[in-house]
Amino acid sequence: MPLFEYKGVTAAGKKVSGVFDAEGLKSAKSKLRKEGVVVLDIHEGGRTAAVRRGEVRFGAGGRVRVRDLANATRQLATLISSGLPLIEGLNVVVEQEENAALKRALSSARDDVREGSSLAEALRANTKAFSSLYVNMVSAGEASGTLEITLDRLADFLEEQSRFRSRMASALAYPAFMTIIGVGVLFFLFSFVLPRVVGMFEDSKQQLPFITTLLLFVVNLVSSWWWAILALLGGAGYGLKRYIGTAEGKEKMDSLFLQLPIFGSLIRMIAVSRFTRTLGTLLQSGVPTLAAFDIVKSVVGNTVLANAIHKARENVREGESIADPLRRSGLFPPVVVQMVSVGEKSGELEKMLLKVSDSFDRTVEARIAALMALLEPSIILVMGVVVGFIVIAILLPILEMSSGVR
Repeated sequence: MPLFEYKGVTAAGKKVSGVFDAEGLKSAKSKLRKEGVVVLDIHEGGRTAAVRRGEVRFGAGGRVRVRDLANATRQLATLISSGLPLIEGLNVVVEQEENAALKRALSSARDDVREGSSLAEALRANTKAFSSLYVNMVSAGEASGTLEITLDRLADFLEEQSRFRSRMASALAYPAFMTIIGVGVLFFLFSFVLPRVVGMFEDSKQQLPFITTLLLFVVNLVSSWWWAILALLGGAGYGLKRYIGTAEGKEKMDSLFLQLPIFGSLIRMIAVSRFTRTLGTLLQSGVPTLAAFDIVKSVVGNTVLANAIHKARENVREGESIADPLRRSGLFPPVVVQMVSVGEKSGELEKMLLKVSDSFDRTVEARIAALMALLEPSIILVMGVVVGFIVIAILLPILEMSSGVR
């Protein structure tokens, strides 16, 4: 069917616009009239449904934030559990949504559901707004007749994800700000201030101390070649980004990150927490184990762990338990393997996975808080050492010159 693009006004005087398919122009106008829209302009568009649902509707209107999606999911779950039909619930959520990208995504899903699609099928068309995890959980909820319960679990999962990100961002904000300001101040000093201060030493015929000679070298280098230094750093960053973008580069960098002292174990714990929480939520919602593994390996954020999860999936498909291949990989902490094993034997695997994730999240937060508490004085100490170096390098020749005069 052809696509029609329209602009109109609702009975409440609100301007609306969008794209939808219909059998013809007359049918399109009739459809809008039934929805209470006074058509101001309507014409046939030349785009395919796939583009409509993907790039055109969602590409230019920002991004869907996890917090907004969690709120919308919670609202829809509450409306459905109150006995409201799905279409009516989607109408209410669309009207209340303030995020433009999510509003368009939900509006498109509502239109597809109205035309006969299931909710999961409608959401699957909008991959930029709804992840495979989201779609598969909704599909499992529809199949089991527990959509409202599944949506509640999805909202819990998304809210926890949003809270964790917010806590991490809050913990890292101040040290990152301090680092940026410190580096900027030092760069300004070496590029524009110190060249004038130490210029008098270059005209001096006396033998300068080594520390002053070193300062002169650094100042001349930075003040004369600051543009080349910035270009070199930018080029190195771009090259590293391109390398990480390749499969080989991504795997090597992820492997390196896991081997870093202190931070390596932290990165591993964050990835394992994502693995256990996502897998537990999917299994709890009725998603098949193999399908859940396919989804989980894409959300851990580390290629090395994703490869281990893929191998575990293949072993599970051949009849093994989940705990055994995780243990053989050597990448998962013993407590995780043990809890998974206990959960499989007791039939409460989902609960065990979620408990592991909660425990790891608390540990990660405590470790990051401790690291940030050490990082702030460390930054101040480094700044103090640099400033002390500059002061000593300037004062030494001045003191020698004053001694020579006396």
